[in-house]
Amino acid sequence: MAFNFTAFTYIVALIGDAFLIFFSIFHVIAFDELKTDYKNPIDQCNSLNPLVLPEYLLHIFLNVLFLFCGEWFSLFINIPLIAYHIWRYKNRPIMSGPGLYDPTTVLKTDTLARNMREGWIKLAVYLISFFYYIYGMVYSLIST
Repeated sequence: MAFNFTAFTYIVALIGDAFLIFFSIFHVIAFDELKTDYKNPIDQCNSLNPLVLPEYLLHIFLNVLFLFCGEWFSLFINIPLIAYHIWRYKNRPIMSGPGLYDPTTVLKTDTLARNMREGWIKLAVYLISFFYYIYGMVYSLIST
């Protein structure tokens, strides 16, 4: 069992993916609270908007590590979500600061449903990735 850069990448990816899972769970809970009127839209957007860029940058960083160590399958399964993140951030509402969520439009029924669906889909992708990263880490540790 040798410790190589691929194993290190998968260990970092596991830790980073745990944070991404936390961000997704927080996203889902936040929009559920908004849907059930536990929080107002301004407070909700103020708590969600600061987490958008760290989530995107962490996800891109993990994939840069996969690129450097030559883990092409791990990179290719994440490219669609990275492309969606870039598209989503480019088409965000006009706001004064970083983030995606505008308090004036976040309570619209279609926007709220889309954001909830996005949170659930991201959670599923990150969970599947988490278990694949465990497999990749174990495989890279055993195969060398």
